[in-house]
Amino acid sequence: MDRRRFLSGSLKTATLALSSLSLSSVLTTGCSPTASLKISILKGSIPATLINELKKGLPESVSLEAIPVSQLDRLFQSLKREPKDSENSVWRSLAFWQTAPSAPDLVTLGDAWLREAIANQLIQPIDTSLLSWDQLPKSWQSLVMRDRQGNLDPNGEVWGVPYSWGTTAIVYRPDKFKSLGWEPTDWSDLWRQELQGQISLLNQPREVIGLTLKSLGYSYNTPDLETIPELLPTLKQLNRQVKFYSSDQYLQPLIEGDSWIALGWSTDILPILNRYKLKAIIPQSGTALWANTWVSPKLSPKNSGIQEWMNQFLNSDLALKLSQFTDTASPLLITTNRESLPTSILQSGVKFPDPSIFANSEFLLPLSEQTQQSYTQLWKQMRSHE
Repeated sequence: MDRRRFLSGSLKTATLALSSLSLSSVLTTGCSPTASLKISILKGSIPATLINELKKGLPESVSLEAIPVSQLDRLFQSLKREPKDSENSVWRSLAFWQTAPSAPDLVTLGDAWLREAIANQLIQPIDTSLLSWDQLPKSWQSLVMRDRQGNLDPNGEVWGVPYSWGTTAIVYRPDKFKSLGWEPTDWSDLWRQELQGQISLLNQPREVIGLTLKSLGYSYNTPDLETIPELLPTLKQLNRQVKFYSSDQYLQPLIEGDSWIALGWSTDILPILNRYKLKAIIPQSGTALWANTWVSPKLSPKNSGIQEWMNQFLNSDLALKLSQFTDTASPLLITTNRESLPTSILQSGVKFPDPSIFANSEFLLPLSEQTQQSYTQLWKQMRSHE
C-alpha cells in the first residue's frame, strides 16, 4: 500500500485485504434514530465487530453509516467534494458516489496527506475540549498540531485524531539466508555484498533516502542533505544492490523467490508472513512510522455523535481490541505497561516494536519546498545509471 503519495508524488495504490461487508447496511438499526453519523473509513482497517461496538457507544438518537473506501488516496480525494449539485468528475468517479451523496462527518486520512488537506482548506480543526485528549501520547498530539499551512506547530490547532499506526519494515526469505549464515537486523545489511541484485525497494524517495540517512546515523527528517557528503555515494551504492523499485508489487517477487529481501509497509507484510514462510524485522536503528487519523471535512455538517465516535478511540479498552484484531496498533498502547499486553500483540515486533527500537523511529514529517527539491534531485542522481 503506497502511503506516501504526497511525500513523493507517486500514485497511491492500496493493497490491504478488503472486507466485502457493506457496513452501512448493518449499522443503521436501533430505536428510531433522529440523526445520522456518516463516516468514510479505510476499508478493512476496523473489523465489523468493532464497528458494531463503536455504534453502541453513540447516543441512541444517532444512526451510524460507515462507508468503506478501499484506498487512502480516494479518501483524500473525497475531501475535495463539492456540494450535491456538483458535476465534479473526481467525485463522480468514486465508488461510493451513489451511497454517499452528502459530505461525511469524519474521514480516515493518512498523516502523509495532512499538510495538503490543511493547506487547501479541505478539513477543519477539531475541538479537543470534549475529548480525552490527554490519553493520546504527546508524540501523536504533536503530529496533528499544525499551522494553517499544514506545517508542524506546537501552538497550532489540532487537525486530526490519530487512531492507528504502523511501520516500514524489512521482509525477507529465511531460506535464502540460511546458506549465508546470517539474517538481517539493521539497515546497514542492505549494503552487504551478498545481497547485490536481490533487493526490492519502495519507489519512494522519502523512504529510501530516509533509511540511508538512518544507516548513516542521521534523522529521516534531516533538512540539509547537501551537508552530508557521504549521502550520494551511499545511495548510489545501494542502488547497485537493488533489483527493482515498486510501491505496490514488491511482495510477489519475494514470494516467488525472484528477490530475497524487500522494504515494505507493515499492513502489507503482516498478513502474508506465515502463509509464505517469510520473516520480517524492524531495523534496530529505528524505522519510519505512519498513522491513520480521523479528520473533519470542511463541508462536514457537524452532526451529533462525532465527539463520541472519536473519543472511543481514546479509550484503552477499544485501543486494545483494535490492536489485537487488526494489523495496526493503537497509539494508546505506547504508554501502556507492556507486561499487561497480550502476547498476540507483543510477539509481532513489526506491529509493535521493542521500546528501544520505537524510540529511534520517526514519522516522516513535512519538508520545506527547498528540502523537497533536494530529495528529488538526489533521487534522480542516485538512479541515473540504473
